[in-house]
Amino acid sequence: MILRTIPCAALMVTALFALNAEAKHKNGFDLSGASIPVREILSGGPPRDGIQALSNPEFVAAGAATYLDEQDRVLAVVIGGRARAYPIRILDWHEIVNDHIGDRHFAVTYCPLCGTGVVFAATIDGTTLSFGVSGLLYNSDVLLYDRNTESLWSQLMGKAIAGRLRDTQLQQLPAFHTTWGDWRRRHPETEVMSIDTGFDRDYQRSPYAGYAKTRRLYFRVSNKAPAAYHPKEQVLGVLVDGISRAYPFSELSANGSATVTDQVNGTELTIHWNEQARSAHVTDDQGNDLPATVGFWFAWYTFHPDTQVFVAAK
Repeated sequence: MILRTIPCAALMVTALFALNAEAKHKNGFDLSGASIPVREILSGGPPRDGIQALSNPEFVAAGAATYLDEQDRVLAVVIGGRARAYPIRILDWHEIVNDHIGDRHFAVTYCPLCGTGVVFAATIDGTTLSFGVSGLLYNSDVLLYDRNTESLWSQLMGKAIAGRLRDTQLQQLPAFHTTWGDWRRRHPETEVMSIDTGFDRDYQRSPYAGYAKTRRLYFRVSNKAPAAYHPKEQVLGVLVDGISRAYPFSELSANGSATVTDQVNGTELTIHWNEQARSAHVTDDQGNDLPATVGFWFAWYTFHPDTQVFVAAK
């Protein structure tokens, strides 16, 4: 009995050790010491870099972007007085663009599963980070990784959750999620990312076609959003010193005004709503653009379960 029990116990210990080791390493990333539960970090399917981030992309003038229709969605920025647009139909396939304007380096990130486009400054303490797609998800949201230290970063938390840079916060930059037609009218001098990316992708087809209309989520999330809105209702999410507020597009549409003046944590904000383009952005009391996140209601809620919600006056 003793001779039979010892090997079984040894095998059990070995199996448990192997399972624990596997849990601490996913897609080749060391998750030991992660600031979020490792069991909630899930594989999205592709391996590390299975979805290829873009670096130093090509741009064309607005008039040369014949591959875009007026209603195509873009994620756009104005940095150093220069306007640039990144078509969602390209971001759907690549999720991250490492770019720069002059000496200002930034990362354009997009998670198709959460509908969230967020732009971050890519320079931290004098070091410019280059980001890739880890193939891992947290709360259905893309986890980026930087090639400098292989730290993992949560897009919607805006900070590293594992690795050498754990708990380091990224600076979010103002960005605009709108239609190509709207952006081009507001910024006729804009540049737009070219479909000549160096990769063979069908940018006329979305790999997530129909996803935004269904209530189904592909991956589990920690906090289930209240059913007051469709899980993929678009919202503008604002965070002011830890206080979050969501502006559902259906409420902004029902409000009947192009602007909403509001206060979040004592800070006066103006929400700008464009009914035709179905887009929203936020400015402060001086008219300066502020960072905000457009995405699906379920995604904003799962990361901000205590969020306040703007409701249009009846």
